[in-house]
Amino acid sequence: MKKDIHPKYYSNARVQCACGNTFTVGSTKELIETEICSACHPLYTGKEKLIDTMGRVEKFRKRLAKAQNVKHRKH
Repeated sequence: MKKDIHPKYYSNARVQCACGNTFTVGSTKELIETEICSACHPLYTGKEKLIDTMGRVEKFRKRLAKAQNVKHRKH
């Protein structure tokens, strides 16, 4: 095995989430910043959390309401 080609391994690397949760893992980076972790992810918490990027959720809701309106008029 070649020497000095592998990055330094941090066995107690700190992970910091946007929700404020922090925990330690093994990594080649000393600090890892993430947006969603197991403490705030909807799959693990069971709570719905919408991350709206440029109003996409609002646009979808308007289209859905319009489609339902048209559907009700046909009946």
